[in-house]
Amino acid sequence: MTDQMHMEQYVVGMVATNCYLIYHTQTKEALLIDPGAEAQRLMDEMARLEVTPVAVLLTHGHFDHAQDANQIAEAYQIPVYAYADEQQTLEDPRVNLSGPMAGTPARYHADVYVRDEQELDLAGFHIRVLFTPGHTPGGCCYYFPREDVVFTGDSLFCGSIGRTDFPGGSAAVLVRAVRDKLMALPEQTVVCPGHDARTTIEQERMYNPFL
Repeated sequence: MTDQMHMEQYVVGMVATNCYLIYHTQTKEALLIDPGAEAQRLMDEMARLEVTPVAVLLTHGHFDHAQDANQIAEAYQIPVYAYADEQQTLEDPRVNLSGPMAGTPARYHADVYVRDEQELDLAGFHIRVLFTPGHTPGGCCYYFPREDVVFTGDSLFCGSIGRTDFPGGSAAVLVRAVRDKLMALPEQTVVCPGHDARTTIEQERMYNPFL
């Protein structure tokens, strides 16, 4: 990571989801990745840090990653980004698991739907969208090439990959996507997953048993 990027990690919600707050140290503009719960805590943190969010980025539409995205987006009047193929996951309580797992069926939405290899310039950062389906039909990762960091949601974990037994999941599709999209990144790239510990592309190439 460069001196221009500062990152805070918050573990939120009932299944300990990693939510990331990234902000530009000069402009104090921020991005929030996967705010799955605890909206007030996250907003309090942004106030404490004196940063201004400009967008919410969702790696996928499961409730533990997306549940509080719309609340935060509405509070700051900012857009929510998600992958184009993830609209059904977001909008169907059975598929986003808010009904089966959280017990409170809910529908979510995104304002901007992105595509594979699309490039974004947000909060002073250059970002490349990487389509990594398999955990969900429209799962994606956000790669920051200048900072050597990628946010992988539930596609890639330290020593593992995401579950594929949820609606729309496929182990073969996920393994292929992770190999093609993520293992092609520079080995020094820091992997910030949706749960558990950070890792690197080099470490996952060497030790991940699924790859």
